[in-house]
Amino acid sequence: MTIFGRVMTAMITPFDTEGHVNYAVAEALAAHLVAHGTDTLVVCGTTGESPTLTWDEEYQLFQVVKQAVVGKAKVVAGTGSNSTTEAIAATQKADKLELDGSLQVVPYYNKPPQEGLYQHFRAIAEASPDLPLILYNVPGRTGQNLSAETVSRLAEIPNIVAVKEASGNLDQVSQIRRSTPSGFSIYSGDDSLTLPMLAVGAEGVISVASHLVGDALQQMIQAFEQGQVQIAAQIHLQLFPLFKALFYSTNPIPVKAALRIQGWEVGLTRLPLAESSSTLEQVLQTVMADLDLLKPE
Repeated sequence: MTIFGRVMTAMITPFDTEGHVNYAVAEALAAHLVAHGTDTLVVCGTTGESPTLTWDEEYQLFQVVKQAVVGKAKVVAGTGSNSTTEAIAATQKADKLELDGSLQVVPYYNKPPQEGLYQHFRAIAEASPDLPLILYNVPGRTGQNLSAETVSRLAEIPNIVAVKEASGNLDQVSQIRRSTPSGFSIYSGDDSLTLPMLAVGAEGVISVASHLVGDALQQMIQAFEQGQVQIAAQIHLQLFPLFKALFYSTNPIPVKAALRIQGWEVGLTRLPLAESSSTLEQVLQTVMADLDLLKPE
């Protein structure tokens, strides 16, 4: 099994009523997630609202979460940026905290060509050669796709060990699997595509839904690994309405609403993300009731 396991949770960042990071809830949530199916926590990624966190808040979150799960799970820091210099500095600082890896998003807004993407990720990897890096391809947010060919080139760099693929393109996932070493890991970046991606060589998922159904996701992936494909498909289909409900609006608005429904004091999302609508909350209530998720698992 890959060094990061099967289920990585893209952890939300809790806020208090004043909009400040609630480190105590982050600590409790991290421990809860690890007790319910999560192998690795990804802190300060998209779901963690990294665009509106300060670097100081992020570094404190890294330390709080690491302390909460030490010896029980791994912690990966979201330290990517659309500035290569900034990404290098943030990654080096995270490396000094002795975290287990770094998630590096494709630079957003500036739309670099493939050669620019290659040079960007190579520079970060070479600046922190002992820290495992996960590439993060999410063209719907960044405006640029990281091609299979570029991933293949980057996989030759020793500490670039995985990719989070959220392009929604299964052909691209197949191309990546064909052109990278067997030790290079592919993770689904979309809960609803985890099972299809397992079929073409993915290791697991960097998940939003695992905040609510981490144990079930572990069961699905392990069933698939053991050749129990029908059982895996049953779990996938059972969870599918939840996967869709959690992207009814921009992530992480729905998952934070779902956690609040369960009683977690995670607060709202920071602007420019808006509050959840009553329609969204009703959709979540219905789906969560069907899955018996109105209280934490």
